[in-house]
Amino acid sequence: MEIALNRFCVNRKIAPGLDIPAFFKLVNRVGLNKVELRNDMPGGKVTDDLSHQQVRYLAEQYNIDIVTINAVYPFNQPTPAVCALTDSLLKEAQQVGAGAVVLCPLNDGTAIDDQSVVTALQTLSAMFDRYGIQGLVEPLGFPQSSLRSPALAQALIREAGVPFKLLIDTFHHALYPAAASEINSVDITMIGLVHLSGVEAPGPLETLTDDDRVMLTSGDRLDTLGQIKALESRGYKGLYAFEPFSSALASWREADIADAIRSSIERIQQHCA
Repeated sequence: MEIALNRFCVNRKIAPGLDIPAFFKLVNRVGLNKVELRNDMPGGKVTDDLSHQQVRYLAEQYNIDIVTINAVYPFNQPTPAVCALTDSLLKEAQQVGAGAVVLCPLNDGTAIDDQSVVTALQTLSAMFDRYGIQGLVEPLGFPQSSLRSPALAQALIREAGVPFKLLIDTFHHALYPAAASEINSVDITMIGLVHLSGVEAPGPLETLTDDDRVMLTSGDRLDTLGQIKALESRGYKGLYAFEPFSSALASWREADIADAIRSSIERIQQHCA
């Protein structure tokens, strides 16, 4: 069954050279209306040098829905600095009309025990509640990640008793060896968003980095299309956000980005037909 276009979203990481007006215009031009903003773009600000009111106006002008701001890091180590960052991003999300903020775990090889994650989730959830924003917990599949497992993340969210949802990333799914055997135990209704990217780079999966992430191609090693089809077959009806990270994207022209989005959607539709 064809996936409706309104279920596709574009993460701003695909267009590091575009300012927000140009990015919104590009997304609108390819027939989509959902985006993710970020706090790690070259300018260092979620909204560049625009006011929140200006971003809202541009979103309305180009019929854009701001799905998330990405991301709080490291959510599972809620120091005063992390709590301040969380509050800042939640405030920005509320002001620009974003529905959710992404939460990423510590990714430096430091182990964090499950109870500490539960406590962190409860601490941050109280902040999310005050702003009326959805939290999306994104397990990272890197070997050095402190939270690699979607199934464990789901269990800890439930133990914490918080209304957060999961963000499943096809890149991180492929990097985590147990993901394939665990994914069927993940409650499909707890998935709030799915990130998509592809990898053509050679080498063991555990050595891949964000810089290897491109759009979907015939040479994709992550079986991204298979992952999407499996989610659809289990009844997933949520959003898919394109999130390539490669530094090569900085040299792409707007036409290159538009073509990559269109061709990736076409590949998905053909595979899921």
